Amino acid sequence: MPKKVQSAIEPTRAEDYPEWYQQVVKASDLAERSSVRGCMVIKPWGYSLWENIVDAMDDMFEETGVKNAYFPLFIPKSFLEKEAEHVEGFAKECAVVTHHRLEKGPDGGLVPAGELAEPLVVRPTSETIIGDSFSRWVKSYRDLPLLINQWANVVRWEMRTRIFLRTSEFLWQEGHTVHATEAEAIERTRMMLDVYARCAEEYLAMPVIKGRKSAAERFPGAVDTTCIEAMMQDRKALQAGTSHFLGQNFARASEIKFQTTDEKEAYAWTTSWGTSTRLVGGVIMTHGDDDGIILPPRVASSHAVILPIVRKPDDRPAVMAYVDNLVNRLKEQTFHGRRIKIEVDDRDIGGARGWDWIKKGIPLRVEIGPRDIEGNSVFVGRRDKGHREKESMSVDRFVAEFANLLDDIQANLYDRALAYREAHTRDIKDKQDFDDFFTPKDSDKPEIHGGFAVSPWCGDAACEAAIKEDLKVTIRCIPFDSEATDDKCICCGKPGSRSVIFAKAY
Repeated sequence: MPKKVQSAIEPTRAEDYPEWYQQVVKASDLAERSSVRGCMVIKPWGYSLWENIVDAMDDMFEETGVKNAYFPLFIPKSFLEKEAEHVEGFAKECAVVTHHRLEKGPDGGLVPAGELAEPLVVRPTSETIIGDSFSRWVKSYRDLPLLINQWANVVRWEMRTRIFLRTSEFLWQEGHTVHATEAEAIERTRMMLDVYARCAEEYLAMPVIKGRKSAAERFPGAVDTTCIEAMMQDRKALQAGTSHFLGQNFARASEIKFQTTDEKEAYAWTTSWGTSTRLVGGVIMTHGDDDGIILPPRVASSHAVILPIVRKPDDRPAVMAYVDNLVNRLKEQTFHGRRIKIEVDDRDIGGARGWDWIKKGIPLRVEIGPRDIEGNSVFVGRRDKGHREKESMSVDRFVAEFANLLDDIQANLYDRALAYREAHTRDIKDKQDFDDFFTPKDSDKPEIHGGFAVSPWCGDAACEAAIKEDLKVTIRCIPFDSEATDDKCICCGKPGSRSVIFAKAY
């Protein structure tokens, strides 16, 4: 029997992928479960990663003319009821506030008191409460387009939770725009999806497929929902961002009307779009290995850690002076507009230091000891190349090539993820092949399956529902470049209308 390769995370991805994910979150010190059911505490290392994603996305939003604002956490129940499909879609996930204070009860314990005249829903999404403000802000075509985003938390009362991927409370952004014409609103819907795709691919090194959702998967109340879908290493899909064309549905519900150029009154056309902290989960599952997370340098919590090697007390002053000089030289640089962030870990815990940073996924590990000082060099390990491969470099070369090293890691992560997706995506037109592709080969690992199937679908919701019922597989998206086909529907055998992406999903 071959000797098992040492790894920091147990179980490995191959042994138990869901548990591997939980252990990576713990070992990397990204987050932990809260005492509040279904909620998470995002720790500094994980929150810094989220902040860097926020900064990148916010810059891109601003480039498109979007302004940030903030709206209430509480939504009157009557607001949700204005749009029937919307309230039906979110009703089962709503947390509701019915009282405004606590009083001592007969047994001395606290009981709710002061019943509200109208219950307040803790926002699951904000179309209706923002629409209420928009109805006052928009009066004339001169007020349009109105382009607003908010960074906030939302609550969706999930029954089964997993840190970052699906929690009862999570962080996100939600954009909401108002337009004078249908064409402008549709253009904005696609524009913001392109922003999400750019963020995922250029910053998170996560390849995505852009397309639209089927009617069954559409956002409640939307006319059209577009999305980006990424493949994780268990070959499931992760919906990494959505952008919705709402038509005039929410404008009618909220009375968002304006005076047109020919002095007539018209309902506006609106959009909404959002993504969330599930992107952090996507980074883990796209790039992580059996030693922990691997952070893409463009959003990494820090870019490098310096590990001073001090075996004798007399060596410490010279080593730390060398380290300080290197830190100062590196911090004079920037990386894609971000200031360089360097960690210095001089804890006296031996080899455990290196493993800690490997598990945390920091892009570069730099060891410096007396021998390195004598050679005016550093000893460098790249996180994307595992824990064994290290290289001695002159300190001048390391400083000069620092940004290039980070760029190379970023590109390597993207290329590796893209190759993985392509290796596990198949064009399938035969029903038996389709069923086999999504049927686990190992009954002990029911989550492992084929990946993405590109297959013809006739457009009938009944076929979509049957596949979901039989295989727990859904239409992740209808790619924008999907063309009409005469191939037979993978479910019913009738001539298909489009090739779509089928997959199991988070």
